[in-house]
Amino acid sequence: MPGPQGSRHSLRVAAENVNTLGYVWGSVGRFPAVEGPALRTSEPIFNVPGMVLALIAVFIAVHAARLALHPQDAEWWLLALAFIPARYAGFAGEIPGGNVAGATSFVSHMFLHADWFHLAINSAWMAAFGSVLNRRMGALRFLMFALGGGVAGALLFLIVNPGLAAPVIGASGAVAAMMGGVMCFLFNAIDARQGYLLRDDPAAIPRMTFLQIVTDRRIVISSLVFVGINLLALIGFGQLGEAGAIAWEAHLGGYFYGLFAFALFDAAPQKASPYGGEAE
Repeated sequence: MPGPQGSRHSLRVAAENVNTLGYVWGSVGRFPAVEGPALRTSEPIFNVPGMVLALIAVFIAVHAARLALHPQDAEWWLLALAFIPARYAGFAGEIPGGNVAGATSFVSHMFLHADWFHLAINSAWMAAFGSVLNRRMGALRFLMFALGGGVAGALLFLIVNPGLAAPVIGASGAVAAMMGGVMCFLFNAIDARQGYLLRDDPAAIPRMTFLQIVTDRRIVISSLVFVGINLLALIGFGQLGEAGAIAWEAHLGGYFYGLFAFALFDAAPQKASPYGGEAE
């Protein structure tokens, strides 16, 4: 069943445009700790938690299954699982998935990707940031937090683009939320010269309070840079060839959800903050 006019060629994809954080990547591979204890020789080269690996495996399986379908069937399933704002403007009955997809697509769109490159980019950033959060929060809390990031990204896309017939796919809202979540304690680890804890024991790093988050110059500048990079998509930067335009709204919705909702999911006991006083 064909989707709304223009949906086939207006696919929005989510691809991260972020700077590499050596501290975070160090939690995935064998990288030197920063002013911390020497690495143990028994450490695995890659240390990605099971939940993160499971999500990446689902991404791969879904993409491979879609590629194996007849092109018309593949397009039907893409439209049925993608997040499409037009569903909420009276066109749900004309789009594959119908009214049911109006609820399920808030989550299902995260498991679709435009191509293998798009999938690899999202998986790499999820392995980096997601590994740190999974070890800090636990698998179930991490999963709920990640799904919430995808939902937040879809909601902002809907608010900015009401009635748009362009499908949104990709896990970038969730990945951006993970970036925002890590920001809530990354600089505390750096300030305490304990960057190695991001790999060894993320739960031991105190979380910043809300006031610290909104007043810390590094977080403010990093957030403004992230916003600026994503807004470049408005003038065409970051388009992935024929795959489609960058869904910058999903990135920003996920990131700020992660930055400000992280404390609701964080179960790590809070110790004295390097800024002084007690963390929230």
